[in-house]
Amino acid sequence: MTKLDELLTAIRGCDDSRRPAGEWKQVYRLLQKTELPPGRVTGVVGMRDVDGLAALIDQLRSPAPAAATVVVPDAEICKKALQAFRKRLSLTVLDEESKLGRSPLSKGADSHVAAAIIPPSEWPESVWEELVRQGKLRYIGHGFYERTKQ
Repeated sequence: MTKLDELLTAIRGCDDSRRPAGEWKQVYRLLQKTELPPGRVTGVVGMRDVDGLAALIDQLRSPAPAAATVVVPDAEICKKALQAFRKRLSLTVLDEESKLGRSPLSKGADSHVAAAIIPPSEWPESVWEELVRQGKLRYIGHGFYERTKQ
């Protein structure tokens, strides 16, 4: 906790919170070792969100009771989130396949693009965890999810 506080102070001391890249890397490494949701950690560090980092550190200091934070999203929310995930995934694959350097004369064989993305941030982490529990998605680490074969 002391090290995280020191890093937060160093980051706040800079004019631009995106500048101290070394400090953000250390923060990321330290937060990965905690019980915080990986997607939230990745989002805060990736966006260089100083206020979000302060909130994460406060959460580590006084964690909420586990029973109070367990909220299972209903089926309709999960369905809409999964639709958004599929749409984002298909757009990501199409974008990758359309990059320059590929032959326009190729026959368009199956994509060899990795099919894992960071899910849309419009839905909380609990929705994605529920979809993993249902077997519709698979968490592969560092905030990335992929579809299961169904």
